Amino acid sequence: MKVVLRKDVPSLGKTGEVKEVADGYGRNYLIPRGLAAPATKTALQNVEARKAAAARHQTQLEGEHRALAQRIEATPLVIHAHSGEQGRLYGSVTSADIAEALSKALGQSVDKHQIELEEHIRHVGPHTARVHVAPHISATLKLTVEPER
Repeated sequence: MKVVLRKDVPSLGKTGEVKEVADGYGRNYLIPRGLAAPATKTALQNVEARKAAAARHQTQLEGEHRALAQRIEATPLVIHAHSGEQGRLYGSVTSADIAEALSKALGQSVDKHQIELEEHIRHVGPHTARVHVAPHISATLKLTVEPER
């Protein structure tokens, strides 16, 4: 018996998948509990329509992530911090400081966990940081640390 899964079923599959199951398992367990529906022509068309909509949504989301990555790379960031006379900072500039400044510059929320620093920023001057926008999309952020007046 072919069924279309309506919910994730452990050891069987995820929502929207079409599976071949034993007649009794489908008729007595999956269908009565609302976990699956018989794989009729209409149900299969609905599955295909959902997959197409999910693909369009994923493509749109990926475009938005790429646009955000370009905005991050195009935004020069300046952070002011307390420093000594030789340009050494009192403390360091953290990823939380960078996330806060970047959020203000972009007008969009950026989490500190998305920012990866090669090393701790403890000197005044130009630095770079990597911002992970999405699983396979990241941007290089150019930032300058200036002494606070």
